Amino acid sequence: MKEKEILKKIRHIEIFTNRLVNTVFAGEYESVFKGQGITFDEVREYQVGDEIRTIDWNVTARMGQAYIKKYVEERELVMMLIVDMSASTAFGSSLDTTKAEIAAEIAALLAFSAIRNNDKVGLICFTDTVEHYVAPRKGKRHVLRIIRDILHFQPRQPGTDIASALAFAERVLKRHTVVFLISDFKDTGYEKQLRLSSKRHSLIAITLQDRREAEIPNVGLIELEDAETGERIIVDTRSEQGRQLYAEFNKKIDAERQQAFRTSQIDSIDIRTDEPYVTPLIRFFRQRSARH
Repeated sequence: MKEKEILKKIRHIEIFTNRLVNTVFAGEYESVFKGQGITFDEVREYQVGDEIRTIDWNVTARMGQAYIKKYVEERELVMMLIVDMSASTAFGSSLDTTKAEIAAEIAALLAFSAIRNNDKVGLICFTDTVEHYVAPRKGKRHVLRIIRDILHFQPRQPGTDIASALAFAERVLKRHTVVFLISDFKDTGYEKQLRLSSKRHSLIAITLQDRREAEIPNVGLIELEDAETGERIIVDTRSEQGRQLYAEFNKKIDAERQQAFRTSQIDSIDIRTDEPYVTPLIRFFRQRSARH
């Protein structure tokens, strides 16, 4: 994607996601991701109806009348976006939308929701290694930089290593963090690290899927190439049995991924490139809010 196209795309994403944040997502983010505790704010005079247990007895003794300690919620959070930029995310069966571009838009929506609530946002882009890291900060300019970094990113490696990306996040995140892991999960062996990360952070998995990865139409002989390994095979899509086996194989992989999420007790959101991503995101926020 050329620089002019990237700038145009960034502007489009900024306008579109800001509109969503200020309308559809207004309040959803804040209601789900609350602060991590309370902090002392001030001491004030006791008023009828205040909790007796909040009385500051030391100040009360000095002043000769009752004073209470007032606390406020520690609202500020940190959000980390861990985005899969491996070769398979460059795939998209529709003409103008890849999984990577959908990832950029979702990341923007989440990031703008975070800064609207004065939270910090960071970014990790990974393939089979962590290739890019942006430390969490606040502000619109910072979010626009994150969007640009995702859209402009040119991966050095084609593969995927989710476990190493999560392990890297563990090393750089010093406090409880809201972590969105955005990937197509074309990987194995990440289940242990998934469980470890979910114990320390609020980890949410966003799975990017394309319909042609789940099923193939009857279009005769086609050549399929694994974007990450380069392996190629010839498939005769005229065979109904072959198409069925392909679909069943992908259903099995989906079931194994969902089982890994359940075992780790993390929330997950399935996003398809050929469907609006707003609906499943809203559903996630509302279901999680209802649980809390």
